[in-house]
Amino acid sequence: MSKSIASHDETASCSGQDYDDYIARMNARVSPLLDSGEVKAFETSGERDLFAVYLSEFPEGERPFHNCSACKAFIRRFGGLVTVSPDGRTKSLLWDEEEAPAEYRQSVQALRREVESRFVSGVHLSDIPVWGTPFTGNWTHYAIAVPSAHVYRGSVLKTASQAAAEKLEDFHNVSRALGEFSERTLEQAVTLLRSDALYRSEKVLGQAEWLLSLRRDASLQKNGRAANVIWRAVASAPAGFCHPRSSMIGTLLEDLEGGLSVADVSRRFAAKMNPLQYQRPQAAPAAGNLEEAERVVAKLGLAGSLGRRFARLDEVQAVWLPEAPKPAGGGVFSHIKPKGPTSPAPIVNHSVTPITWDKFARTVLPEAVSLEVLVPSHGSFIALVTAENQEAPPILQWDREEARNPVSWYLYSNGSPASRWGLRGGEYRKVNAVTLQPSMWNGGFEHQGKSAIFIIDGAMDSQSGLAGLGLFPEILRSEFHGIRASIEAYSRSKSLSGATEGSACGISFVGVTVRAASKSGVVSSYKLDRWD
Repeated sequence: MSKSIASHDETASCSGQDYDDYIARMNARVSPLLDSGEVKAFETSGERDLFAVYLSEFPEGERPFHNCSACKAFIRRFGGLVTVSPDGRTKSLLWDEEEAPAEYRQSVQALRREVESRFVSGVHLSDIPVWGTPFTGNWTHYAIAVPSAHVYRGSVLKTASQAAAEKLEDFHNVSRALGEFSERTLEQAVTLLRSDALYRSEKVLGQAEWLLSLRRDASLQKNGRAANVIWRAVASAPAGFCHPRSSMIGTLLEDLEGGLSVADVSRRFAAKMNPLQYQRPQAAPAAGNLEEAERVVAKLGLAGSLGRRFARLDEVQAVWLPEAPKPAGGGVFSHIKPKGPTSPAPIVNHSVTPITWDKFARTVLPEAVSLEVLVPSHGSFIALVTAENQEAPPILQWDREEARNPVSWYLYSNGSPASRWGLRGGEYRKVNAVTLQPSMWNGGFEHQGKSAIFIIDGAMDSQSGLAGLGLFPEILRSEFHGIRASIEAYSRSKSLSGATEGSACGISFVGVTVRAASKSGVVSSYKLDRWD
């Protein structure tokens, strides 16, 4: 605490300017760390009172001058915060004796050592924009101006303390799972999921890789730092990753631990991953669930977010578009062909080359001026849909206020006939755009899997009334988990609008044959067989 005259019962003995400069240096170091969004702050626990540690390092006769209630509250509430490195080592977030005035250096060093000797006890989540009380009258105190990126703004349904309590439960869930399943079992699961031996493996692969990486990282640590490694992972884990025992990865690991054959594991996994079953309630919502759904939607102001319509081509984030035709000249003689050689006929390669999406995107798309897809008689035809009200609050996991993207997709379990989409099997149709699945557009949601979509000219679901709104539990924000039965029932009871304007339907890339015309005049055919 800074003072100019030692006449207050909460005085400090250092000069005002030195102390003020020290607090400014602390803020200049801490604020950018928190503002990055990548550094998480963690709570620690220990038997020693931090303020007592701080006060004890001052000469006994000076301690009354540093016994400030505002600084005491700050140190006790925020003084134990740490960051965690990938190997589980902790570092005090606030205390660095090198930036402290000489009079405070020993006390700050003692605080740092005490804090860094502790183990993590939780994720620090706070909706307070300023930690501590910066000023009382003419007095300056320990305080940190918290960047907005670090201020908890999670949900009106969940306070910061409730969210922190959930993180504690997540830590226990993940720790138990890592203790129950061996590294070898996790390796087997990842290998099977990567090999495409399991149906819809992309939905589970991200979580399996996350668990395996965490298992390896934690097992390398000693001196109790394994728990810190788990805390670090839990703090920024994607939605759903921290409940392995109650999710599909848990059942897969149990089957592998039980010694089931690959054929049996694959069969059981496919049954549970059926789109008609996966994360979807199988019964009508109870009256209580409907009441809770009404409360949640009203509190979040999401009534206007539930309406959905077919997306237009201009609303798609494309990774490829056909080359635009050159505009015709408008002169008097523009209709007359000039003397000279005509454009050479394209060179057609009639063989079909198997190719991965990764290689196709790197080598074919950049040179392609046009694409055509060979329409299968029955395939994974897909429709992109979006919010009727583009200004309504986000409800999808990947739709955020700072990066809006209300587009999702639907397709039918086991595919659908081409005729349902206004197409004829066996014909080549023009591709109007190529896009990645919407969850990939802005990054950060890799756990939703990877896919690419060829938008086919004229494709439209003629029986879209059977699709409902396509609001599936697996794509919605976590706030809807408890009311997913009501959301599912609502989605099934409604129909998508905008069918006549919708122009963003097509087919998923796997197994599709595509004919590409390059800038050099060569036409080649490719069959996409996997992602990479």
